[in-house]
Amino acid sequence: MPFSRPIAGAMAALLLPMMVAACLPDTGGASGPAAAAGSVPASSPTATPMPVPSGPTPSPSFVRPTPTPIPTFLVVTVKAGESLNTIAHRYGTTARSIAFWNRTTYPSLDPESPKYRPNLLQVGWTLLVIPNVVFDEESLPAPS
Repeated sequence: MPFSRPIAGAMAALLLPMMVAACLPDTGGASGPAAAAGSVPASSPTATPMPVPSGPTPSPSFVRPTPTPIPTFLVVTVKAGESLNTIAHRYGTTARSIAFWNRTTYPSLDPESPKYRPNLLQVGWTLLVIPNVVFDEESLPAPS
């Protein structure tokens, strides 16, 4: 039985929105302008959930400043003709500072020892030097 034109028009009016709706993503039963515009709900597998702020806005945590590193020693090898004074002058420190820094390795450089001989350097000794730093003798702990 052939369809009459008014019935065909009515069926097309009913089927066309259903066919279009089948091509659009599922709106989860939403209706209104947002559903008609084809918005994707959060439950859709293709949707990326948008974070929703809850609670107070986080503030940055306090980060302690990094401590200033201790000065780095340079290793200086004694050459022929050098003295504590010439080495100290070259690195902006004092001969007594170099003697304090190296007194455990070379006991003759210990300023508090009765065997203190600051001019007794031997070629090849390796001395520790901190450039542009002067050793503070007052910062030494009291002898026990």
